[in-house]
Amino acid sequence: MGIVFNQSYKNIIIIIVAILIGGFNTLFFYPTFLKAQYYGLVVFLLATSNLLMPLVSFGSQHTIIKYFSSYKSKREKDIFMSSVIFIPMLTIIPISLLVVQFHDTIGNFLSIQNPIIDSYVWVIFLVAFATSYFEVFYSWARVQLKSVFGNFLKEIFPRVSILILLSLVYIGHVTKENFIWWLTGFYYLRLLIMMLYSFYLYLPKFHFSIPKNITEILTYSLFIFLAGSAASILIDIDKFMIPQKEIISKTAFYAVAVFIATVVEIPGRAMFQIVNPLVAKALNEYDKKELENLYKKSSLNLLVVSGLFFLLINLSVEPFYNLILDSSYSTAISVVLIISISKLILMSFGCGPAILATAKFYKITLPFSILMAVSVYVLNDKLIDLYSINGAALSTLIVISFFTFCKIIYLKYKLNIVPYSYNTFRVLILILFLFFLVHPLDFGGNHLIEIIAKSIPVTIGYILLIYQMKVSGEINSFIKKTLSKLGFQKISK
Repeated sequence: MGIVFNQSYKNIIIIIVAILIGGFNTLFFYPTFLKAQYYGLVVFLLATSNLLMPLVSFGSQHTIIKYFSSYKSKREKDIFMSSVIFIPMLTIIPISLLVVQFHDTIGNFLSIQNPIIDSYVWVIFLVAFATSYFEVFYSWARVQLKSVFGNFLKEIFPRVSILILLSLVYIGHVTKENFIWWLTGFYYLRLLIMMLYSFYLYLPKFHFSIPKNITEILTYSLFIFLAGSAASILIDIDKFMIPQKEIISKTAFYAVAVFIATVVEIPGRAMFQIVNPLVAKALNEYDKKELENLYKKSSLNLLVVSGLFFLLINLSVEPFYNLILDSSYSTAISVVLIISISKLILMSFGCGPAILATAKFYKITLPFSILMAVSVYVLNDKLIDLYSINGAALSTLIVISFFTFCKIIYLKYKLNIVPYSYNTFRVLILILFLFFLVHPLDFGGNHLIEIIAKSIPVTIGYILLIYQMKVSGEINSFIKKTLSKLGFQKISK
């Protein structure tokens, strides 16, 4: 787990910086400079492009992760990489033709509730194209076990781009109407940088031949594309459905709450960049011991670190919202808790999703994804009407909880491995204890003092208790090294 921990903590730092930049954008600059209507438009367009992205990429980024380590010779790898880069064209070309042919029909359908959407239909497809190929080249770098720079481009680059554009909107050099077009251009600049970096890491000798197992590759790509398309519905269908049932500004309120809650999954987003290729390698080499080791350690370590993030977010969310200028956004406070619980459940599953996606029984991901997509759509349709945006969050929590349990049972049946141990329950009890101990504390309306007074003691107390409990050798080792670097050698012994 050495390389995992090394790149994971670097990726965590990158994502935290990205979250901070994104926080300023989401909580202050977007509401102030674009207002709720245009902010809701941006959220809708980007969410819809994310729904389309798996269709455009045709699963090629996952195909690279699964098969690259299975080839032994340089020539075989070159032939594979030369072929896989063209897989997205199987869907990009027909989609482009359909958009040209049916642009007006698509625009009319998407803008029934909010006519402002009609003028930006092409943005959905252009961003989906750029994002899809970015993921392809990011996977290209990840199989070389180089995830940090790509993670920087994925997490920080778009947020800095948005910050620059919002500043230009504020001083009048970019209009609110053109903001989204400029942002689309930045997505293509990011793609170009990622492509050049990937070729720097591994430049294949391009061949016109195709891999011997091309049928297997295309079959895998097809199943992962179908599964990914269904899974993306779970991620962004709420932001798509809310504008169909509510005023578009509520999409902005919901997006802010989800943005805050997704801080809980920062450790997972960091770790999976490097763990997933290692999972594929263990499966390709039939190393079950290493696979089980990755499964259990990723589950426990992610639960520990994500648990701290969960506490920091949910113990400070109310005073944090009270610091936001527009009080309308605070109507989504409950969404933060609900979504963050679902994220914590996902983190406790560790690298389970990577095992499902790259094992020989990968086809099971398709029925799982379809059932999850159908379930979240049906629940959203009912619960948004009953509970507005809180209903959308509840739908996500219910679906993630149930199907994560089903996937754990399935992996137990197929591989006889489970992610949880006695230490898992010890960590969960600690998280619950600290949450219910600190949450009721009242600081008399001084919101900034409340955030500081809850966050610092909880962070120190949680880290010390985790260290004393000795639930994770990797985390204890990291704490010791950090304390030693800070000059606390005696404490770290």
